[in-house]
Amino acid sequence: MKQIYPVLVLLIITSCVQKKEKIMYPETKKQDVTDVYFGTKVSDPYRWLEDDNSEETKAWVEAQNKLTQSYLEKLPEREVVKERLQQLWDYPKVTAPFKKGELFFDYKNTGLQNQSVLFVKKSPEDEGEVLLDPNTLSEDGTVALNVLSVKSDGKLVAYSISRGGSDWNEIFVRDIETRKDLTDHIKWVKFSGISWYKDGFFYGRYPEPKSGDALKGENKNSQIYYHKIGDPQEKDALVYEDKDHPGWGFNAQVTNDESYLLISVTESTSGNALYIKDLKSGGEVRSIVDGFENDYAFMDYVDGSLLFLTNKDASNYKLVSLDPRKKSVVMKDVIPESEGVLEDVTCVGGKLIAEYMKDARSLVKVFSKEGNYLYDIDLPLLGTAEGFLGEESDGFTFFSMTSFTTPGNIYKYDVASNKTSVFSRAEIDFDSDLYETKQIFYQSKDGTSVPMFITHKKGLSLDGNNPTLLYGYGGFNISLKPSFSVTRLIWLENNGVLAIPNLRGGGEYGEEWHKAGTLMQKQNVFDDFISAAEYLIGEGYTNSDKLAIQGGSNGGLLVGACVNQRPDLFAVAFPAVGVMDMLRYHKFTIGRYWATDYGTSEQSKEMFDYLLAYSPLHTVKEGADYPAIMVTTADHDDRVVPLHSFKYAAELQARVSDANPALIRIATNAGHGAGKPTAMVIQEYADLWAFAFDKFGLSFKRDL
Repeated sequence: MKQIYPVLVLLIITSCVQKKEKIMYPETKKQDVTDVYFGTKVSDPYRWLEDDNSEETKAWVEAQNKLTQSYLEKLPEREVVKERLQQLWDYPKVTAPFKKGELFFDYKNTGLQNQSVLFVKKSPEDEGEVLLDPNTLSEDGTVALNVLSVKSDGKLVAYSISRGGSDWNEIFVRDIETRKDLTDHIKWVKFSGISWYKDGFFYGRYPEPKSGDALKGENKNSQIYYHKIGDPQEKDALVYEDKDHPGWGFNAQVTNDESYLLISVTESTSGNALYIKDLKSGGEVRSIVDGFENDYAFMDYVDGSLLFLTNKDASNYKLVSLDPRKKSVVMKDVIPESEGVLEDVTCVGGKLIAEYMKDARSLVKVFSKEGNYLYDIDLPLLGTAEGFLGEESDGFTFFSMTSFTTPGNIYKYDVASNKTSVFSRAEIDFDSDLYETKQIFYQSKDGTSVPMFITHKKGLSLDGNNPTLLYGYGGFNISLKPSFSVTRLIWLENNGVLAIPNLRGGGEYGEEWHKAGTLMQKQNVFDDFISAAEYLIGEGYTNSDKLAIQGGSNGGLLVGACVNQRPDLFAVAFPAVGVMDMLRYHKFTIGRYWATDYGTSEQSKEMFDYLLAYSPLHTVKEGADYPAIMVTTADHDDRVVPLHSFKYAAELQARVSDANPALIRIATNAGHGAGKPTAMVIQEYADLWAFAFDKFGLSFKRDL
């Protein structure tokens, strides 16, 4: 229900753009460090910032944060934007229920809770009772729930938590009836599922990191273990490892009838091998797919056949089956490749529910178990559908539906009747009827047609003067589908434009689209993003003085590279937790896994030259007028370690002109992004948007 706010919030607050006074950046020492690649010398004067545990680096971080906070404290819109973000954020949120045994589970958040709470209930309609509240696990809300696995009988739940945003996880086990944790406690888990088998579960872990390196670790020598409930971790049984390939990663999953253990083997973010172990008859782990040329994702075990989603001979993916009882590995097509990208398949109510993506929007089809097409599910809006979890015997399932202006409404789907009904709607203080989203297709530099979602108020004047946020990613087969974000509503309420292009490198059009933005074709991603900006300006949405760009992780690399290539095109840039040193990224934590998208500097002279030509750290232009930049990272990011942002910010501050600020905001006790407490996220985005509004010379207003 909409709330009435004081008249004061209706007033347009007078903007007080900061004067362009020279910013006195903290001194960053330079060292004489040089690497030689194929005869080419490359200086790395800020190498010392790679050690984020050193006292020198800690002092540098403290000085940078002090400068950034002193700058942000002077922004006239900061507190007003924060207040509005809190108002928007403060609405009840709930996930789609899922069933295990005779019980149902979902996550709820009353509004401003730092972490969502896990509930258990006897029926989907019940209010339920708290099973696990991660907000009680830390005073500052920085402990987050990650993997959750309920035992098939619904009596126990194994769950993993992360602390301070780290990718390192700890596993605990809770009795669902008593709501009490058992004695089980497992450490040094990373990127692992939890798969129940009999009176325990399989999980993946790494050896305990060396003393002093607990945050990062080597991330090598992945192992699969079996843990029996009640045992200390020291007694866990080693199930599989491969000492000859310390860089390979393993993840274990048990079929729903506990007949087989499947192990996915990876050496990068693309492609995986598959191993299998017969749990009933015993025997050794054996291979069913060798090599890493294609993706194989286990979907289900139905009528004696293993079902996998794969892109082998199918750029848009297909569903195949395998009979594990036969020694010869023969995969048969169940759902062949089609025009849309097949993303997920579940077997519910005796039918296969297949989630597709077509032009970056959801499309859901229903098939028989034999793979015969039956009909489409009528989705309530153009956006992103997620869920459809359940067992083959279940008669119904649930899914959520979101768009850029619609939060996660929950729907119930009756499998037998093919009927969808509203289960719950999110009530938020935002009138989505005032806004519209359209999908356009623009031409990139090489003539490729690229889709882009554009959201703004209905009737917005295309006078070329609207504040615009352009967000991109373009990598690792990840697709940017319509999604709801409270943080972006601030832009829309202030006559802003939200633009999200589906750049090459993503998965919006299958593996071919992905590969078109990798390795020696990575420049296509930057060209796509730059062309999106040029389209927005050319069509009258905005101009270069009102255009902000944002991206995180691989998207941070995108922003950094595009700013260096076209500093004239943007007014504000927000590179978040970005991969900025393309010559050394693979030397830290899991960076080596990204080589299939990026290549490495040691791979060949051709690859080295290509990486050097766009690496954000190495291509900052001396004395150029750059947009206002706020780099963001976190001290506990053990995925894209903060050294990337540290070195990049130091280079910006040393080389670019004084026309605009080049600041870095370093979150403490936080990681790559997931699991951040609500309060921390709100403050971060209040800082970002106030920074942009100040640069644009805009005042914040709240439209009712």
